[in-house]
Amino acid sequence: GKKWVRTRTIMDNFDPRWNEQYTWQVYDPCTVLTIGVFENWRMFADAGEEKPDCHLGKIRIRVSTLESNKVYTNSYPLLVLHRSGLKKMGEIELAVRFLCPSLLPDTCAIYGQPLLPRMHYLRPLGVAQQEALRLVATKMVGAWLARSEPPLGQEVVRYMLDADSHTWSMRKCKANWFRIAAVLTWAIGLAKWLDDIKRWRNPLTTILVHILYLVLVWYPDLIVPTGFLYVFLIGVWYYRFRPKIPAGMDTRVSQAENVDPDDLDEEFDTIPSSRPPEIIRVRYDRLRILAGRVQTVLGDLATQGERVQALVSWRDPRATKLFIGVCLMITIILYSVPPKMVAVALGFYFLRHPMFRDPMPPTSLNFFRRLPSLSDRLI
Repeated sequence: GKKWVRTRTIMDNFDPRWNEQYTWQVYDPCTVLTIGVFENWRMFADAGEEKPDCHLGKIRIRVSTLESNKVYTNSYPLLVLHRSGLKKMGEIELAVRFLCPSLLPDTCAIYGQPLLPRMHYLRPLGVAQQEALRLVATKMVGAWLARSEPPLGQEVVRYMLDADSHTWSMRKCKANWFRIAAVLTWAIGLAKWLDDIKRWRNPLTTILVHILYLVLVWYPDLIVPTGFLYVFLIGVWYYRFRPKIPAGMDTRVSQAENVDPDDLDEEFDTIPSSRPPEIIRVRYDRLRILAGRVQTVLGDLATQGERVQALVSWRDPRATKLFIGVCLMITIILYSVPPKMVAVALGFYFLRHPMFRDPMPPTSLNFFRRLPSLSDRLI
């Protein structure tokens, strides 16, 4: 609706200055402001000729990342991904200000409100229905803007709304994989830190962890407050490294800096494909290899879950007898021994010195790996 604004077209100028100011009502701080720059080719088209506009790049600014009542003035690169690779088309300088009463109850309450109407949660739509509705909404917006004066082409609407974001791309797969790896970095770092503590790489740190563990075990009421205090201190620490300006498009996160030319050619290929059969066969074989790796990972995950189920399903009678017998012993021990003593014993056993450790895998892991799974019954 009125959220779409089109600037005037500047002629014969490679350094255009629009100097236009716009104001919108913001109903949700999580709104994303998208600015796209296009080369207007429609105005040079002859009567009856279809000459789509050429996109020069776009940037997105999430309103919630802006501090209240502060003007951000910055230049952003305009980047476009072509078949030949990433190309910088220029830069655009913007001044953005988010006028908002800081931390008022109404502003903070928006963060706790549902993103979608009530009926969507009472009768939720499936993924296929949502995609179909999104496609229909894109066509409706395109048809509405095509009747404006001057008309706006469908290619502009599709580019601004990322209508083709669901298409297959090896580059996007790599980008999403590295995003997941970056999210799990803290967990990997925590595991490495615990491994260093367990191996006594720094004896002083390990002793301090022993003392902290004893305090938390003896006073369990401090566990939850200590955890929240730790998160609070992490947030205060990272305040020093907060972004000073709104971030634009990131070529490193998009994996667009060093892209294989064949991956780009595949990404820009049409559906159905317009490439020769030999190239399609090579891409299909490569996709089969990648899908085979994914299939192996999914099979391993299913195997681990089935082994957990096999603990009490009596598929392996001896393993189930051992497991339920150990569970009975643990139950008797936990009923008869104070829980603090059990926690201290387990913690000190986990943090024991390497001279008391066996380099071989533990008995529990060996037992778990021998449990049956349905992989033996696959054809």
